[in-house]
Amino acid sequence: MRWADVWRTGAYGLRSRPLRVTLSAIGIAIGIAAMVAVVGISASSSADLNRKLDALGTNLLTVGPGQSMFGEESELPLASEAMIERIGPVLDTSAVGAIDASVYRNDLIPEVETGGITARAARLDLLDVVAGEMAEGRWLSEATDDYPAVVLGAEAAERLGVSANPDVQIWLGGQWFTVVGILEPAELAPELDTAAIVGWEAAEEYLGFDTHATTVYTRASESAVSDVQAVLGATANPEHPDEVEVSRPSDALVAAEAAEETFTGLLLGLGAVALLVGGVGVANTMVISVLERRGEIGLRRSLGATRGNVRSQFLAESLLLSLLGGLGGVVLGSAITAAYAAWQGWPPTVPAWVLGGGVAATAAIGAIAGLYPAVKAARLSPTEALTAP
Repeated sequence: MRWADVWRTGAYGLRSRPLRVTLSAIGIAIGIAAMVAVVGISASSSADLNRKLDALGTNLLTVGPGQSMFGEESELPLASEAMIERIGPVLDTSAVGAIDASVYRNDLIPEVETGGITARAARLDLLDVVAGEMAEGRWLSEATDDYPAVVLGAEAAERLGVSANPDVQIWLGGQWFTVVGILEPAELAPELDTAAIVGWEAAEEYLGFDTHATTVYTRASESAVSDVQAVLGATANPEHPDEVEVSRPSDALVAAEAAEETFTGLLLGLGAVALLVGGVGVANTMVISVLERRGEIGLRRSLGATRGNVRSQFLAESLLLSLLGGLGGVVLGSAITAAYAAWQGWPPTVPAWVLGGGVAATAAIGAIAGLYPAVKAARLSPTEALTAP
């Protein structure tokens, strides 16, 4: 028999049992779809992270006070910002300072209910340095720096109930401040999400701010980030460099992505189990097919079909059945990936290797699952097959 005839005969065998073939193909499709979707969603998440890092930059470093050798909270010197600016590869710096003041929606809220919102003073160039964006209203400026104006972080605005309504007033530090803007979630400075931010001068004038920076944000040249990170502690606090904490915010995003990749490995294992179950279903379908079609096998043998012809026919059926499920699984997994990525706002990404690998895996499963039934069918003699009940 020519190969075209083998595949045609195999396809006819599948068409004669549509319900059983469909159920077996679904088993394969579920396993492949699970694997494609898991890899695709992980790849889409990585693509989104890379896009964010390209937009936000990986050259942001933060400097903050650590603890003294006695476990007490330390403090950055007043000159720390100016000293950090003198580092050659440093491009920009900005800072925020913690304010000892409570933030409420109005003056009737009990003082014990803080809602987890912090008050911070900020330099006017903070938004540019941390690559932040405004969701509503406007950022602090020289015009508002001397007045009781406040910008709310995304989560702080939500907790206070002013997410879509700036230009209202909130009770901050025992007096009214006007909300002039609301921030988008800050990817590289998540501590700003729960903060009520006022100008440096306004914080000193209205809230008794001591002007000590609690976090200094530093943008360094991309080629010198590691070198700058190594000297930031000693530069910010020469007398006690061990009491300074230096971090790179983009590392936290990368670490979160690494944790997701570990979880992806677990899900891939579950997908492989589903694929194995689908392969067992194919083998079961083919074994039952051999038992049910003994008369057909005997008739074909008596008309001159060789054992190789019979073996090729049943092996082709198994391969076609697996490939049918595999192709369906690839399409379904890709659709799931695209839908989930669109929901999350990620760029949909399905690596080519997982598509090709999914089809190749189903072909291998089809060959393995159909090998025993094909050999069993080929070993039936014409007399035995025709006289079987």
